[in-house]
Amino acid sequence: MPQGGALRKARLSGRRGSRARARAGSPSGSWGRIRRGQRDMAFTDECWHAIARIYTEILRHPFVTGLTDGSLPRESFRFYAVQDALYLRDFARALSLAAARAPREDWIIMFNEHAAGALKVERTLHESFFRDFGLSPDEVAATPLAPTTLSYTSYLLAVAHGGPFHEALAALLPCYWIYWEVGRALEQRGSPDPLYTRWIGTYASDEFGGVVRAVLEAANATAAQRAPAEREAMLRHFVATSRYEWMFWDMGSRRESWPV
Repeated sequence: MPQGGALRKARLSGRRGSRARARAGSPSGSWGRIRRGQRDMAFTDECWHAIARIYTEILRHPFVTGLTDGSLPRESFRFYAVQDALYLRDFARALSLAAARAPREDWIIMFNEHAAGALKVERTLHESFFRDFGLSPDEVAATPLAPTTLSYTSYLLAVAHGGPFHEALAALLPCYWIYWEVGRALEQRGSPDPLYTRWIGTYASDEFGGVVRAVLEAANATAAQRAPAEREAMLRHFVATSRYEWMFWDMGSRRESWPV
């Protein structure tokens, strides 16, 4: 992630915090429990179990491993960063739509603040990272959305615009949670590349962890009030956008373009 900000998840907090030291590669805890069968299970525990294979594949992806062994080409990271900046705009819109439907005032405030933070970090990218790579704001804005970026953002906006709050929240959750887990896992591995080290450190920070925990708490509190069929819908959206997270890494690695 560029100096002075973060690409996708840390963009929500906007500042670097101290590094998280929790064990990497495992879900980050349970907040708010729901009854499932004969035992209590947090909705987020159910979510993490559902994406265990996806998360494993993310950690194995050449883009992700290239961040820690230094083998990721700068051009691939630059491509990813530009697409991420374009993603941020629609992610912010989806957050604002979710905020408008949120049933609690603190959630309205939280998601609107996250939306504003996403746009502020996009500006930070222009002032630091993209400038270092010789990219002007107009050049970034004129870059076409890659197929995966367009598909992912279209999915988020469709759910946030046409669905209820609980579905929008579930669709947005992987964008927060997976990056925190990836950041913490990669921090333990380290990186010989200073740029990639900064990127990893931002997502592994305690500050970003606090942001993620607040969204996890909202997800569990929301799921606890929903009927089984509604929780199943939440789970489907969570799994779908978790797959998009893997696809976003893969898009950057391949510098994806439209085939025709």
